[in-house]
Amino acid sequence: MARSARGDSGVSEPGKEPAERESAEIVVRLLDDWARTLVQVLEAMTGQKPALEWRKDCGPPPESGKEADLLWWEQPFQISPAAKAWVGAPRAVWEHIATLALKAAGFDTAGSSEARNTWYEILGQSLSGMAASIGAHVGREVNCEAGVERAPGPEGRHRAWLCLSFTGSPLEPLVVALSAKLVNLISSPAEIAAEDSGAGPGAVLPKPGAEADSPPARSRTLDLLLDVELPVSISFGKAELPMKEILKLTTGSIVELNRAVNDPVEVLVNHSLIARGEVVVVDGNYGVRIQQIVNRQDRLRSLR
Repeated sequence: MARSARGDSGVSEPGKEPAERESAEIVVRLLDDWARTLVQVLEAMTGQKPALEWRKDCGPPPESGKEADLLWWEQPFQISPAAKAWVGAPRAVWEHIATLALKAAGFDTAGSSEARNTWYEILGQSLSGMAASIGAHVGREVNCEAGVERAPGPEGRHRAWLCLSFTGSPLEPLVVALSAKLVNLISSPAEIAAEDSGAGPGAVLPKPGAEADSPPARSRTLDLLLDVELPVSISFGKAELPMKEILKLTTGSIVELNRAVNDPVEVLVNHSLIARGEVVVVDGNYGVRIQQIVNRQDRLRSLR
C-alpha cells in the first residue's frame, strides 16, 4: 500500500517538521493495521477476501455536505473521551457487504435493519483491532467504548479513503476519520500518562516500568493450572415453570425466557458467570463478543 495515499495525513510532504512527519507515519501504520483487520473480518464473515486500496482525496470535501449521505459510525476509545475514530460507508457498500455476510451465514434474504446491524458487527470487530493497534502504540491495553451512529464533524480532521474490491469489482470508498486527540495520544504516549496522573500536558513523568527493574515472580501453582480445561457455555436466558406447564410441553412449544432480544447473553465458565456479551456470526458459526467482565460480587451471586 502506498503510504502517500492516506487522505490528508501529509506523509513525507516537503516542509513538514520531523515531529509532524513521525506523527503522519504513525497514522499510516494505524490505518494499515485497521485495514488488515477489516479484511480478515470480512474474509471470515463473507468467505471472500477483498482487495483493498488506499486513495487520496477521492471523497467529497467535508464542507460539501455530501458526506451526510454516508452511514457513519463513531467509535470512542478508553484512553480519552476525545480519542475517537469514525467510519463512513455509502449505502450501496454496507448493504452489499452485509448481504455477502448474511448469505455466508445461511440467510437468503435480509431486511435493511438486519443488513445495518451486520455491517455494524463487522465494523465493531475491525475497530476492536484498531483498539489493539492503538494499545501497541501507547504501550497499554486499550478497549473500545460504546459507539454511536454519528458523523465526525470538524473534529475528525485526519481523513483517508479506503476502497474494497470483491471478485475484482471495486466498491465506492469508505471514509475513515481520526480525531486530533487520538493522533496526538498515539504520537506522544507520555501525554496519556500525564492525563492519567492528573499532572497535565507537558509534565515530565518516569518511563513506564522504570520503578521496577524486574517483573514479579510468576506463581508455579498458576503454571500448573493454565492447561486445565474448563467447560464454557452461553446462557441466553432462564425461565421458571410450574410442573403442570412443563408436562404440557410438546414439539413446537415455546418457552419465554427472562431476557429481551437486545439484552447481552451470559458467558459461564464451569457454571460460574464470568462475562456478558453479544451474539455474533463468525464464518457461519455463532460466537459471543465479550462486552463486560463481571465483578466478584456478580460471580458469587451466580453461584447461589
